[in-house]
Amino acid sequence: MSFISHPRYFSLAVLFLLAFQATISTAHKSRGGNAAPGQGRALYLITNDESNSVVALPIGTDGRLSPGRVIPTGGGGSVALNGDNQPATPDALVSQSALTVAGNFVFAVNAGSNSLSMLAISPSDPTKLSLLGTPVAVPGEFANTVAASLNQGIVCVGMSGARAGISCSSFSSTRGLGPMDDVRPFDLGQTTPPVGPTNTLSQVFFSADESFLFATVKGDPPTNKTGFFSAFPVQRTCGRAGRSRASVSSVEQRSTPQGTAVLFGSQAIPGTFSVFATDASFGAVVLSVDPTSGQATAKAAGRVEGQVATCWVTISRATDTAFVTDVGANRVVEMSLQDASVLSEVDLSANGDPGLIDLRAAGRFIYALSPGNGTTQAGIVVLDVSGGPGSASMVQRFGLDGVAGRNAMGMAILE
Repeated sequence: MSFISHPRYFSLAVLFLLAFQATISTAHKSRGGNAAPGQGRALYLITNDESNSVVALPIGTDGRLSPGRVIPTGGGGSVALNGDNQPATPDALVSQSALTVAGNFVFAVNAGSNSLSMLAISPSDPTKLSLLGTPVAVPGEFANTVAASLNQGIVCVGMSGARAGISCSSFSSTRGLGPMDDVRPFDLGQTTPPVGPTNTLSQVFFSADESFLFATVKGDPPTNKTGFFSAFPVQRTCGRAGRSRASVSSVEQRSTPQGTAVLFGSQAIPGTFSVFATDASFGAVVLSVDPTSGQATAKAAGRVEGQVATCWVTISRATDTAFVTDVGANRVVEMSLQDASVLSEVDLSANGDPGLIDLRAAGRFIYALSPGNGTTQAGIVVLDVSGGPGSASMVQRFGLDGVAGRNAMGMAILE
C-alpha cells in the first residue's frame, strides 16, 4: 500500500490540499480579488436642491458605479452664501457628512426646511430606499451635517444658521426618528443661510468607540473669531423596564488645538482616540483627544502645498492612510495618519473637474464628489488603492448629469 492510498494519510492529504487552496484564495483576495474587506455595495449623496433627494448608486464588484435611483427626502435643500453674498457653490452646505449610513438606514439633512430624514435600505437592493415617516424638525436653522450611531441608537444634527448648534434624537427600525432634543448652542452670530465658509459648523461625528460626539467649527481669522473642537460625552441612563438608554450630554468640552484655525472635515482614526482633521488654512492635523475629558490637542500637522482649501477627508483601511480633497484643486492628496505628512498626490486635472469635495473609502477604492460649477457636469471620481500607500489611480469618472448638480453634497457608502 502506498503512502497516499492509506486511509489515514489520504485524509491528511485532503486536509492539506484544502488548507493550501484556502491560502491561495486568501492571497488572491489580498491582491485585489472581489471580496476585499469593506467592499462597497452602494453609494449615497444628496442633491440638496429646493426639493431635496438622496441619490443611490450601485457599486459593482470591480468598484465602479452605475446608474441607480433618486429618492425624495420629503424636505428641501439650501445653499450657504460667500462673503460677497453669492451662492457658495460648489460646497453649498460648507460641511462634511450631509448624510450618513448607520446599519441599514440613511440619514439626510434638509437645510432649507430645517429637518432630518431617515430612510430604510432594502435588504435585496441597496439602491431602493423608503422614507420612514416624515422628516423630523430640528430646533435650529440650516441643518448641514449629521452623525449616527447604530450601537447607541442616536442620531445628531449640526446647524450653522442664525440658531446654530447640535441637536440629537433616538431612532429605531420600528419607530423611526424620535423628536430632536434641545440645542447645544454655538454662538456664531450667523444668518440663515449662513455666510461662509468660515465661522460655520463643519461636521458632527462620533469617536471611534462611539463614547463621544465630536464637532469641528471653523474660525474666521480676519475677524479674530476662533475655531474650536467640541466633545460631548455619550451617557447611558436607566429607562423603562430597567433598559439602558443612550443620550448625548449637554455638557461640552471645547478646545482650540494649537496651530489650528479653520477645522473642517474629520474622521476618527480606527482603534484610537485620535482624529484626523483637515484645516482649510494649511492642510491637515492629527488630533489627540483625551478619552476622559474630551480635550483635543494637536499631535502633528501637515501642510499641503498649493492648496486652495483642504476641507474633506476619508481614511482607507486598505492603505491605513488619509485622503483629502480641495474644492479649488482637482487632485486627491494622500497623508500619513501618524504625522499628517503628504505621501502622494493624484493629479486629476485631465478630467476637467474644478475640484472635489466629500469623499469616502470602501474596500480598495476611494470615491470623491465633484458638484461642478454650473458649467461643468457633476460627477464622482473612483480611485483604486489596491497597491497600498502611494498607488491611487483613477479607474472611473461617473457623470451625474440630469441626476445632481452644483448643489450636491455629502457622501456615504453601505458596505
